[in-house]
Amino acid sequence: MSGGNTFLGMPTFPRNAAAAVQDSQLRFNLRKATHTIRGKRASVVAELPDWTELRTAGKEIKDHTLRNLERYLLQMEEAVTAAGGHVHWAADAEEANRIVADLVKATGETSVVKVKSMATQEIGLNEALQAEGITAYETDLAELIVQLGDDWPSHILVPAIHRNRSEIREIFHDKMADWGRAAPEGLTDEPRALADAARLHLRERFLSTKVAVSGANFMIAETGTLVVLESEGNGRMCLTLPETLISVVGIEKLLPSWRDLEVFLQLLPRSSTGERMNPYTSTWTGAVEGQEFHLVLLDNGRTQVLADEVGRQALRCIRCSACLNVCPVYERAGGHAYGSVYPGPIGAILTPQLRGMGSALDASLPYASTLCGACFEACPVAIDIPEVLVHLRGKARHPRTERLGMRAAGWVFNRPARLARAQRLAVRFRRFVPERLPGPLSAWTDTRDIPDIPAESFRDWWNRTDGGAR
Repeated sequence: MSGGNTFLGMPTFPRNAAAAVQDSQLRFNLRKATHTIRGKRASVVAELPDWTELRTAGKEIKDHTLRNLERYLLQMEEAVTAAGGHVHWAADAEEANRIVADLVKATGETSVVKVKSMATQEIGLNEALQAEGITAYETDLAELIVQLGDDWPSHILVPAIHRNRSEIREIFHDKMADWGRAAPEGLTDEPRALADAARLHLRERFLSTKVAVSGANFMIAETGTLVVLESEGNGRMCLTLPETLISVVGIEKLLPSWRDLEVFLQLLPRSSTGERMNPYTSTWTGAVEGQEFHLVLLDNGRTQVLADEVGRQALRCIRCSACLNVCPVYERAGGHAYGSVYPGPIGAILTPQLRGMGSALDASLPYASTLCGACFEACPVAIDIPEVLVHLRGKARHPRTERLGMRAAGWVFNRPARLARAQRLAVRFRRFVPERLPGPLSAWTDTRDIPDIPAESFRDWWNRTDGGAR
């Protein structure tokens, strides 16, 4: 399976998206899946008369935690240690990968099973373990599909959203035997048959593997408890059966108390899967039932994001994927175009902050949006994604011609008289306006028509008609 670091070096978002929108099967798969999830979410959210209040509470809890992150992290470490667990601090991906690899090697094992974890994808853990002779087996159904297909995840909640069931059947038929138990003879593309094939394949892995790697949806500083929400039960098998459990969790996943968790157990299932209650909610505190437990607290750019007063709100994200399911850009381009394990609107603001905007791909992500605001309306913790997108666009490097153009526009718009003269000149010469802009400006008209210039500006019409009165 390709990891988070494999995305680096990809073309910019506009080039990726231009190729993706030509794939009619991809667009059909995305539209069908996102609209289904969107409809279910709208239905269950409408059932709650206090949804707005819950959303505000989630935002305020997250903001409070981020403002006091150091205190709660130390409280979390103390509570986990008191419960028999071991806490490790990882400043970046390299350190986190080294810690996990060393812990696995200390057990003498050469394989691990994994709960779906975006943090481990972010740091490229699977590839780092492979380099150390350790094989990581994904157990989430969608992640299994991605791994068997040597693919990349394309959605936060449903990593294989870009695949239809016929494609999944082919992947299982061709690749399952390479990773363990082969697919049954005569496998069809019926959902039940595919799920049964995955269950049989994974059951052997669960019963034979002694080390597991997980992430966590939330951490409770009050008690040192970790929380994983999932829909299949595979996560619970990973968390309970192995003799050693290693959890790699971003430091922003903290909540102060169990009381705070109650808010998010209402927000997350409704926003992610359109369910009132999550099918499997697993919690564990320290070393339980003889299992050795290690918690790796991952920074990897998060403290840098926290230092940005506008951009830090991205750290509120609870990975529900609601913003992806309402985004018109994601629906047409898909997740791979973003070149990150965090696709869609949240990825467009989180990835450039975590990785920096030094690469052409990362610098292009803040522009992967129409700024329509649908993502902000859907976000259960009220992340103002359009605000952060504009903020990051301001921090991006811009060509000299663009800077000069913006400076000239600012000079015109700064005075009503200048704007009025510019409008009259545009009206006078409107028949000479080309259909496509020249030179470096042509990129804007590659996918857009230049609007027709009206025969009369609104300002002149208003003055002539006395505000439409005559």
